[in-house]
Amino acid sequence: MGVDRESRRAVVLDRDSVINRAVVRDGKPYPPARVDELEVLPGVAAALERLKTAGYLLIVVTNQPDVARGTQSRAEVEAIHTRLASILPIDEFRTCYHDDDDACACRKPKPGLILDSARAHGVNLHASVMVGDRWRDVEAGEQAGCATVFLDYEYDERKPRKPDAVFGSLAQAAEWILSRRTRTSNEAC
Repeated sequence: MGVDRESRRAVVLDRDSVINRAVVRDGKPYPPARVDELEVLPGVAAALERLKTAGYLLIVVTNQPDVARGTQSRAEVEAIHTRLASILPIDEFRTCYHDDDDACACRKPKPGLILDSARAHGVNLHASVMVGDRWRDVEAGEQAGCATVFLDYEYDERKPRKPDAVFGSLAQAAEWILSRRTRTSNEAC
């Protein structure tokens, strides 16, 4: 007996500063450039395990514009994802390698990565949650129809309009997400 694909819930996560530590320079976060710079944040593994055990599909959607800018290779980004997938229960990585000027449909705050993944996995976005640390993540989640969680690290940049919840860590966000688990899909957003 399989899971009804239309009832699947997902937690959609940004990568840098949500799952792994970002390098912060001038008040703004930057991704690790190489696998040897990768450091999973404290509490992330346990939070993801709890969400996975509760039946959530775990999808990472990430902007990696340094590839378009020529300062990082696509192979290095994929190596980072391979490493994360080997130590965390992540079901899928979806990556936008474009820069703002490329006018693609996948770069957050556009919801393309989320919508494509939801179609591929039969995810009910109204019963799902987007977790991110930047306004782009929250806006992409809103546009896709997800509930949104903003992890506020007090970066010196634009804040999201109105996320559904604000926390200081993925562990705190996971508690909130799991507390919503009893709601029906129509009540989730």
